[in-house]
Amino acid sequence: MQTVVTGPVVPGLIGGSLERFVIITGLSGAGKTTALHALEELGYFTVDNLPPGLWPMLVTQCEARAISQVAVSTDARTREFLADLEPSLARLNDIVRPEIAYLEAEDEILIRRYGLTRRTHPLHEPTLVGDLRQERHVLGALRMLASVVIDTTELSARALVERIGSLFGRGEGPILRLYSFGFKHGAPRDADLVLDVRGLPNPYYVPELSPLSGLEPAVRDYVFSAEAVSFYHELREFLVSNLELAARSSRNSYTVAVGCTGGRHRSVAVVEALARDLNAGWRISVEHRDLDKGDGGP
Repeated sequence: MQTVVTGPVVPGLIGGSLERFVIITGLSGAGKTTALHALEELGYFTVDNLPPGLWPMLVTQCEARAISQVAVSTDARTREFLADLEPSLARLNDIVRPEIAYLEAEDEILIRRYGLTRRTHPLHEPTLVGDLRQERHVLGALRMLASVVIDTTELSARALVERIGSLFGRGEGPILRLYSFGFKHGAPRDADLVLDVRGLPNPYYVPELSPLSGLEPAVRDYVFSAEAVSFYHELREFLVSNLELAARSSRNSYTVAVGCTGGRHRSVAVVEALARDLNAGWRISVEHRDLDKGDGGP
């Protein structure tokens, strides 16, 4: 559950004018259309539901027209053509290294979204639960090859658009995404690395600090008391080592989730400290997932 980035994510030229080729895929209802539209807004030439066997031809045509950024979507609707996936990716690698973004969400959320849109699932199994189970099987190879897996269970459409922009926009340098969360609200599914800071002093049990968040100096000072400083330093060095490995493998994004019990005090303070202290050539984005969910206590 912790490691979700498995494929190559090295944008850039190999031979011609094409800079990036992004493949949007994943489960029906997980936000693929929103993601593809976001790429279109970023200036990508986009094609929906294109079978893998046609990708090299599209790339050749786009290179001839000096189109530098291309994105396609593919999913269970093209299941009859997925046997062409690996040979097509091999052919693409001679021109540009493809980046695969796989979108998924929890079944309960997908079923709820289907209830709102009243659409029919493309696999037409007897039940929607069966459709989703079969779809995960059909798309298993794409998920294994994915450059990044995005869990949209708790993402709004706007947040997904921002995530796509941070991953595939024309920013300078790779992106380090730091976010805090509370284990009692569920562990994250889209993090490369999950750090547990529940061993740090807990402000929840201090009456004057409990109503505050980890953004407040008083909470931060309590969390980073003398006995906690060495733990934080070791955690930071461990993260730096992971980032160095990621950089050497030419990763263009890395997601680190820091968790405490409720996601309001300790994890927030640690994420803010890491964002301030890290200087490893990464562009840093910060998000506090559960900051507004209750009092942060057990």
